[in-house]
Amino acid sequence: MMRTYEERFLWRLDWNLLRTFTIVVEQGGITRAAEFLNLSQPTVSSALKRLEDTVEKRLLDRRPGHFALTTAGETLYRESHLLFGSISRIPSLMAAAESLVTGHISIAMTSHVTCPHFDAILQQFSRTYPEATYSIAVTESADVLSRVRQNQATFGVCLMREDDPSLEASILYREFFGLFCGISHELFGRTNIKPEDLSGKQSVSFQTEIENGPLFLVRQLRERVHLHSEPRGVSANLPEVSRMIIQGLGIGALPVHIASREVDAGLLWTLPPQDDLPAIDIHFVYNPRRSLNPAEAAFIRMMAEMLRNTSLEERTYR
Repeated sequence: MMRTYEERFLWRLDWNLLRTFTIVVEQGGITRAAEFLNLSQPTVSSALKRLEDTVEKRLLDRRPGHFALTTAGETLYRESHLLFGSISRIPSLMAAAESLVTGHISIAMTSHVTCPHFDAILQQFSRTYPEATYSIAVTESADVLSRVRQNQATFGVCLMREDDPSLEASILYREFFGLFCGISHELFGRTNIKPEDLSGKQSVSFQTEIENGPLFLVRQLRERVHLHSEPRGVSANLPEVSRMIIQGLGIGALPVHIASREVDAGLLWTLPPQDDLPAIDIHFVYNPRRSLNPAEAAFIRMMAEMLRNTSLEERTYR
């Protein structure tokens, strides 16, 4: 197949000769260029001659005491300078390509996770890696663990009753549950309420308060004040448990740091006991055998760093 002049030129050109020519021009002569390259002057002169033979043009006007570029030499130098400038950027471009994090992050979490530390990581990650995308599914803790175990989610945020050997789990934050009643309840607004005043009162609860469930300690809290043994309302969703309490279906337990907003708004009333409240841990879990895309790997690393550098006490919300 016949090649064009341009194609023949491209294949015949020795790029080292082009580099030598560029240095000769920038150093202002063959002598200084030879010193810069740590070569002999005849070697540099020979390289220039071979380049001129390749391009079939005279590139330098060399006479005793005179050094100048020909018109062709000026053109070649201008293009070579641009070429080597582009080549010099290759390492930084490759580094930038490696730092570009893309991919989808699938999050499964239990309802109403309120954790400023997690929110801060999500915000920081989204700013650092703007190409990443996200989806969040809110479901029961048992389903969160199942999704992570089956690689249907990048990671989960949920309750855990016991360790799962197939998952990596760390305490994301610790919260405390207290008892509350709603604005229409007979105890709302009363002061000096005693624990025995709650005895026999209707209650609402979480589905996971069953025996051996992750909120079993919350069930024990209800039992301590002898609330009615059979809850009037049950939900796996924290906002719905809160709704039932506010609307007067019964007394129920909520995380204190979350319920404080409704207390301040005059929708909930804090009930005894107010000491020795059950501490519940919310876990960050992921499957160590999952093949992670760049975004997933970066997010898990960022979370792990935050958990290492932040004490559990700082991540305890009272």
